Amino acid sequence: MAGPTLLVVQHHDDCPPALLGDWLTASDVTLDVRRPYGPGPDLPAVADLAAYDGLLVLGGPMGAGDEDTCPWLAPTKALVREAVRLDLPTLGVCLGHQVAGAALGGRVAANPRGQQLGLTPVGWAHAAADDPLLGRVATRPATRGIHWNDDVLVDLPEGAEVLATTPGGEPQVVRLAPRCWGVQLHPEADLAVVSAWAASDRGSHEARGIDQAALLADLDGARAELDATWRPLALAFAELLATRTSGQTAGAVPA
Repeated sequence: MAGPTLLVVQHHDDCPPALLGDWLTASDVTLDVRRPYGPGPDLPAVADLAAYDGLLVLGGPMGAGDEDTCPWLAPTKALVREAVRLDLPTLGVCLGHQVAGAALGGRVAANPRGQQLGLTPVGWAHAAADDPLLGRVATRPATRGIHWNDDVLVDLPEGAEVLATTPGGEPQVVRLAPRCWGVQLHPEADLAVVSAWAASDRGSHEARGIDQAALLADLDGARAELDATWRPLALAFAELLATRTSGQTAGAVPA
């Protein structure tokens, strides 16, 4: 029997599934990666989402409300709402977290504290230990994750639960709906991915006196720690995809 099929929304060439995709693929998950910003297959229709076992929405440099310049954001939000209606396991990463939060009634805005960068402690709430997706990660000691974001989810959707906060108190991991999660950090990012982001921000970082070389060296030095911390998230997500009980058996995936 074939493994689960996951719809992946990628918003930019520099924001691929990367490590998260590798870990999911190793767990027998088939990734259908859609890149609606350029050549290639567009997003599936909302009505076709039932052919999938879950939804993953990745990060990107645009804002969650930039639908005029990034017209695929509106149908992505519709897919999130449909995934929640169908009870499909859904995960949003950074921008994806913000898009999912906005789709379900939350509000996204620029972080008044400024851009969040680099290795950041994860402030787990007690409820995270029993969470079906994050429990394995939340019970690890001294968890850290990679942040690279300007915006944050400032108002949560009704019924959402904060599972972790940053040192500044911003929502860092949120259970947005019973089987929908958002992580403001980047479990998928390796050195190559973050280096591309750093290149895009080089001018502004130089103006602010940010030492990108030191920041990237810190991330590279923490690779083993980060892999050990966040691979369990991918494994737990793969298990949720494989055992979903909506009654829909994964079938042919629409082109």
